[in-house]
Amino acid sequence: MLKDIVLVQKRELENRLQEIYIERKLSDRLDLGNDLIKVITGPRRAGKSFYAAHLIAQTGSYGYINFDDERLVAVEDYDEIIGAVKAVYGNPHYLFFDEVQNLPRWEMFVNRLQRQGFRMLITGSNANLLSSELSTHLTGRHAAVALFPFSFREYLTISENQKTTTEKKDALDAYMEQGGYPEPLLKKIDRRDYLRSLLQSTLYKDIIKRFKIRSVQGIEDLTFYLMSNIAREYSFNALAGVTKCRSVHTIDKYIRYIQEAYLVFSLPRFSFKVKSQAGYNKKIYCTDNGLAVAAGFRFSENRGALYENLVAIALKKEEISGRSSIFYWKSSNNEEVDFVVKEGLHVSRLIQVCSDISNPQTMKREMRALVKASQELNCNDLLLLNDRVDSMETFKWQDAQRKIRLMPLWQWLEEEK
Repeated sequence: MLKDIVLVQKRELENRLQEIYIERKLSDRLDLGNDLIKVITGPRRAGKSFYAAHLIAQTGSYGYINFDDERLVAVEDYDEIIGAVKAVYGNPHYLFFDEVQNLPRWEMFVNRLQRQGFRMLITGSNANLLSSELSTHLTGRHAAVALFPFSFREYLTISENQKTTTEKKDALDAYMEQGGYPEPLLKKIDRRDYLRSLLQSTLYKDIIKRFKIRSVQGIEDLTFYLMSNIAREYSFNALAGVTKCRSVHTIDKYIRYIQEAYLVFSLPRFSFKVKSQAGYNKKIYCTDNGLAVAAGFRFSENRGALYENLVAIALKKEEISGRSSIFYWKSSNNEEVDFVVKEGLHVSRLIQVCSDISNPQTMKREMRALVKASQELNCNDLLLLNDRVDSMETFKWQDAQRKIRLMPLWQWLEEEK
């Protein structure tokens, strides 16, 4: 039976390799030439398997197993799985394990296979595969990358025609609502139905089933509430009041589960004091705009939050790669800067996001917050991402004067690494 499962999966993979493929533009590339265990993680259906399949197909000698299959995860003797792979693929040098987090004790299995001389490529839809815990699980050396739905830059390449500036602005408006999940963009399927189904599947498979959650309604309420309130602050007490989860400890635990499943992520408020930082509210963002809209976010009422969410996603990918840490800043007078980028021990950039700066008062408010944060955090790289203006402005507030770079969001996203 195992051989039949592997054979059917082989055919499925071969069929998928014939489909349209948009080359993914990852800032960190995986090198198959060394013996590191390669780890690709990210949200479900973001394109991890497709990217990994095209990557490993270059080797010419590989075996493939998709562990998103209840028959495989029920196998007790894992050597039987390898035996089935060898029966179908011969003696492959590389092994590609898809959705490996579903397999109990997968870490020990992968370690053993690496010691036996196999080159390993694994994917998973769980943020823990990128966490510091991975180093303890995979005692062998490893290289890990995160793959999210299409970035705006990748989204633009779906149409091979070069686009004018006006067309890129229009494309941003569409991308801002649709998000970047590959299948609804490349195939003629209903996007909203697809994303709602994906959300429910992720909730059930990666959270409710995995963590044996009894209060299904509670975690569903919390998930949909968070995804409908992107770019807003939250506290455990407030969330306990608007969901069926009455305990703040339960709220804390559930948010960690939702984040591990790559549905949302949180940003802490910046403070030089770690203890103060822990006591502040955090802000919530969704890993894809289209998913947030499918979950109930009213995009027509809050274009600014969708702008901000796109920037948060781009910065989060940089944080996952280890290049920076991201926060938001808030003054004692509730003035706010959307993003504080910290590299090492120093703040390297402050970013404000505004979807409409046609009102001079709005632009003044956004610039004033940047200048105040600049004074407090000793950072002079100030960026105001907006809907239209590309210029360098000098802004003075009281006794402080700073240069602020204004850049259209579509341009910044197109240049994203």
